[in-house]
Amino acid sequence: MILTICPNPSIDCTIELDSLNVGMLNRIDSKVETYSGKALNVAVGIARLNEKSFSTGFMFENHGRMFEHVLDKENVGYKFIYSSGNARTNYKIIDKRSMLTEINDRGETVLREKQEQLIDLIKNLDFSYDIAVMSGSLPRGVDSSYYGEVLSAIPKDVKVIVDTEKNNMLSAIGSREIFMAKPNQRELESFAGETVIDLKDMIRAATKYIDKGVKNVLVSLGADGAVLTNGTDSYYCKSASVAVNSTVGAGDCMVAAACVGLQNGVPMHELLKMSVAAGTAAVTTSGTNLFYYDKYKEIYSKIYSQKI
Repeated sequence: MILTICPNPSIDCTIELDSLNVGMLNRIDSKVETYSGKALNVAVGIARLNEKSFSTGFMFENHGRMFEHVLDKENVGYKFIYSSGNARTNYKIIDKRSMLTEINDRGETVLREKQEQLIDLIKNLDFSYDIAVMSGSLPRGVDSSYYGEVLSAIPKDVKVIVDTEKNNMLSAIGSREIFMAKPNQRELESFAGETVIDLKDMIRAATKYIDKGVKNVLVSLGADGAVLTNGTDSYYCKSASVAVNSTVGAGDCMVAAACVGLQNGVPMHELLKMSVAAGTAAVTTSGTNLFYYDKYKEIYSKIYSQKI
């Protein structure tokens, strides 16, 4: 079983335009709303790779049933801490050049009482799990130190994967051993405090995580693939060439595949290949839909990892 913790669920509204013209009238070609959040996407991705996942986190009364309906459909277990109000809405605007513009809401405030309830829920889960993922932003009213508080409630023998911004990541690292961090290039540069140009730079920047106690760093590079390093061994895997419909959720799909690889004990180079295949498959779907298993297998058969 793999646990995913989603502190800030979102309604993702994906809008496709011919072109985005700032300060002018824009007409929508298509609009799709999906009920997601980074760790919820991870849970669904795990299920699509035929492993069991369970999701928890915060949820909001006015939209909660729609999120639960999605998870029911994907055979993902769940239990949430509910607050009053609405889930935030994030807008993903995609033009015909596949350029993505994102506008993310902060959402409703989550009271301290609710924050403590989530920690208690995690401490008292009535099943065992081998891997836990916490990813994404925090809602209004929740300090970055909360990442550390939540992860401290997870048993020490569980492998923890974290995908979040710098301050949240530092809180997570300060709380316990982190088995894997999953930054993109922008997050890697922010954390390391340096500009990354080539693979050598990426490995050097990734050691900033490792120096603070992270065991492995998976760096997502969009169309260029990904890098995985543990500070001693490093691998690179290039993405397959595919038609890009939407990059939304691709990083979450990479994390899902990494979880499944860890669950099955695959070596580093294989885990990286699985992650890149899932992330690449995700960009072939429209809107915020995730990957399909047959597309994942097709791409997996076409790519390979190489040691750096």
